[in-house]
Amino acid sequence: MYLQLFFWPFFNFSIMKKKLYGFVLLCFTSITLFAQGQVTDTVVPKKLNEVIVIGKKTQLYQKQTKPLATVEEYLQQSGKVGMIKRGGYAWEPIINSMATERTLITIDGMRVFGACTDKMDPITSYVEVSNLSEATITSGQLGGCHGATIGGAIDLKRNRSGFINSGWDVSLHSGFESNGNQKIIGSAVNYANNSFYVDTDFMYRDAENYSAGNNQEVLFSQFRKFNISATSGFSFDENKMLEASLIYDKATDVGYPALPMDVSLAEALITSLKFEYVPKSSKIENWETKIYYNTITHIMDDTKRPFVPIHMDMPGWSDTYGFYSKAKGVFKNHHFLVDLNSFYNRSVAEMTMYPSDPNESLMFMFTWPDVRTLYNALFLEDNVILNSQSSLRFSASVANHFNKVADDLGLESLQIFYPNMENSKNRILKSISSNYAYDKNGFQYGFGLAYGERAPSVSEGYGFYLFNSFDRYDYVGNPELRNEKSSEANAFIGYKTKKISTKISSSYFHISNYIVGKPAENLIPMTIGASGIKIYTALDYAIIFNADLNIEYQFDTNFKWSGQLVYSYGQDYKKENLPFISPLRYSSSLLYKLNKFSSEIAVQGNAVQTQYSPFYGEDRTPDYAILNFASSYSFQIDKSKCNVKAGVENVLDTYYSSFSDWNNIPRKGRNFFFNISFGF
Repeated sequence: MYLQLFFWPFFNFSIMKKKLYGFVLLCFTSITLFAQGQVTDTVVPKKLNEVIVIGKKTQLYQKQTKPLATVEEYLQQSGKVGMIKRGGYAWEPIINSMATERTLITIDGMRVFGACTDKMDPITSYVEVSNLSEATITSGQLGGCHGATIGGAIDLKRNRSGFINSGWDVSLHSGFESNGNQKIIGSAVNYANNSFYVDTDFMYRDAENYSAGNNQEVLFSQFRKFNISATSGFSFDENKMLEASLIYDKATDVGYPALPMDVSLAEALITSLKFEYVPKSSKIENWETKIYYNTITHIMDDTKRPFVPIHMDMPGWSDTYGFYSKAKGVFKNHHFLVDLNSFYNRSVAEMTMYPSDPNESLMFMFTWPDVRTLYNALFLEDNVILNSQSSLRFSASVANHFNKVADDLGLESLQIFYPNMENSKNRILKSISSNYAYDKNGFQYGFGLAYGERAPSVSEGYGFYLFNSFDRYDYVGNPELRNEKSSEANAFIGYKTKKISTKISSSYFHISNYIVGKPAENLIPMTIGASGIKIYTALDYAIIFNADLNIEYQFDTNFKWSGQLVYSYGQDYKKENLPFISPLRYSSSLLYKLNKFSSEIAVQGNAVQTQYSPFYGEDRTPDYAILNFASSYSFQIDKSKCNVKAGVENVLDTYYSSFSDWNNIPRKGRNFFFNISFGF
């Protein structure tokens, strides 16, 4: 009964949703109460998360085909993650066929918001593989711990030495890629003892324009960046510790060939201070509290582009202050989590146009009119162990989302479209989910239902004349939008032995008040060459379905084969296709490993994209398949460990473009890479 009483305030939805979730919750509650009367195994239940291991600094070269790849390349290993590519740098992750408005990306649980109205600075661009240990990918409401989401979440977890008496550890990394002449150099210096540790990391990348298949140069695809990371922990008691961390990332001269502008500066400072307490002989196993601050500066630049009709400066800034405090514990067969989290964000972006006639006045406007967001949320989770093979997971959250337009000029601009608009708006966001999981003798399955809400993003709610080069429309936000609401069903089934591992998972989303831009025929665009203006509005609903199959087979101690197949489907209530829905995509690889030598050959590709959407600027993209090959060898010189890895991507130099390549920008042609790592 306590579950029913707790969840009752969240069920103020439609009658159909009340009946559906009430029935599911009643069933699960009955199972839970029945299970509590039995003797249960209190082994910690398995999380329904997908974890991509990126690797500790000392083991980075041992884990991946291309050790010094970008974070985005690692994330693409997941069947739930795709990438929208606008150039050779800073790809935008999409989870379950949903872009960043409907998903959540955090760094060690910290909320970070980009400062670019064109989404040229996703959060993944501000970290490096050399300072990450893993990426935890959660689908749908399973990712709601750190905030409101519809599609899911990615938490990028950084390396930590921990309190082990390992002393000094130094490593050096260097790499080169022939396509684009990318030079990579990095280093890490770590020290750890029983009461103190410090991890430092540096990575630098410098790339010129890359070439597509058949040696066709892709202009304005260059970039240059460096990343500095430091984490230090101090244990001032055997069960209390304090940790401080810092990330500084700076990219300059970044080209975006799929867009009309490049980036002269993308700069981030991300800091945090964490206190962790592990009580003795308590039902609370761990209590962690973190405060954090991050600031992003992003400046778009068109000075290097030929034939610019009118020069523009487009800087943006994003500052975020936040904290979370979460406690994990065990009571009988309940493994619970309580998470209180909050953030305050300020997002400002502006545009200044410089007419070719010096006698004409400059034109200035806010594209993000100093939008302040205050978010406070309480998240509760209970993992109930039914027995040693099965468990139930319940979660619920409630959040207050408050927006305010702090700039009077920006407010007056939006009031042209919304005369009765006020400068602030308050929203209540709710989520709830239930999942059952079973695992016995290698056979596993699970299913779940969930409901979640999100508020419109800054662009959707308050954007002002944001040009989208994909469909060539100027976009104007709508502060009167209602919350987007998602009803979700998910399931998986798998089987695992020493030789074979196979798993198929799927998710279905019915999204009400689906936010999109719709043409406004009576408005004139501001951008030269734009097709018109779209105002953000909400469709009645849209549906998105995703399924992925992953298989691994270990032939013997030397040979392992793995394969992946991903299918997605998305339409709105009028049966019109949604954007960035992947056609059938696949990958297959064969790995050979003998002692310190390994070699891998892989193929990956897409089928023809037939479910494209001209309304959103998409067109039909052909199928493609590319072949990749890599080999590595590890050896030791005295006490120094060394690994050399070399390979070639797109062996046949195929010219291709996929569904997620902005304006059909072609991807890289043949690319030879060479990575070498030393550990001391």
